[in-house]
Amino acid sequence: MYGPLYRLILARLDAEAAHRFGVLAFARGGWAFRTMRRLGLVARPDPAGAVEALGLRFPAPVGLAAGMDKDAEAVAGLAAAGFGFVEVGTVTPVGQPGNDKPRSWRERDVDGLRNRMGFNNAGAGAMAERLAALRSTRAGRRVVLGVNLGKNKDTPAERAADDYAMSARLLASYADYLVVNVSSPNTPGLRDLQSVETLRPILAATRAAADAAVPDRHVPLLVKIAPDLADEDVDAAADLALELGLDGIVAANTTIAHDRGPGGLSGPVLLPRALEIIARLRGRVGPDLCLIGVGGISSEQDARRMLAAGATLLQVYTAFVYRGPWWVARLNRDLTRR
Repeated sequence: MYGPLYRLILARLDAEAAHRFGVLAFARGGWAFRTMRRLGLVARPDPAGAVEALGLRFPAPVGLAAGMDKDAEAVAGLAAAGFGFVEVGTVTPVGQPGNDKPRSWRERDVDGLRNRMGFNNAGAGAMAERLAALRSTRAGRRVVLGVNLGKNKDTPAERAADDYAMSARLLASYADYLVVNVSSPNTPGLRDLQSVETLRPILAATRAAADAAVPDRHVPLLVKIAPDLADEDVDAAADLALELGLDGIVAANTTIAHDRGPGGLSGPVLLPRALEIIARLRGRVGPDLCLIGVGGISSEQDARRMLAAGATLLQVYTAFVYRGPWWVARLNRDLTRR
């Protein structure tokens, strides 16, 4: 069903319009996926495939990466489609429009996507209201939910920690885990925050804000890094995670190591470097820290390679766009059965 829909409709829309169509479809069509699951038309998660990590039970190892559902509009529908967990955002304290259009492109020759969206979102306050409504429902309470945090474009680097802390205060009570995103290439100066000297106060402030907002529960905190970091900077990020007692690392975001135009590139071209980074991180942090492997996974073989490299959990996005809403449920099923 998805092939004709993609060729006849979605592929004829510009990439951002197709993205919006998809979010609305999941926001309004969650009931359809729940019905199809009851009828056996969408693969159910096998209990044998559940993963214990971050003090949580993930019903399946493959989740949705941040960037698809920026404002937490479609969480229940996406979970019903077969994701083991859903990460929303990136969200900033104050809503912002993002970069000028066009800012999203398909790179069909490499099954990739390229974007320079610039953290377009409605803001942490609007997301908090939406998540409060979500968590009040039975389906919403069952979703393992991550919230990806960023800084506003006009916030200077020296005040970045305030942005992350503000969003954490508003959203920690609804999140199963939080991710500090300092790795998007589309907010000027953001990747500069990956240096240990600037990252340390951001993580410390976010941790303190989450603890103050949810004093009776530990909300796991992770950091998301870029694939374009040098190996020594990957090592530094790993060491900082251990030093500060972070709960995990997400690797990796989109890459700017390409000649296709502005913005970060995602898709299969990311996989080799993402595998290298996950393997390097695992060797550096030891066996216990949670590593979420993301970047270029488009098949069961890719997923198994990422797990073999040391990932605890996996995330996908670009392949989901190209392969359709039933693909991730099959992937989670096949990873468990085989």
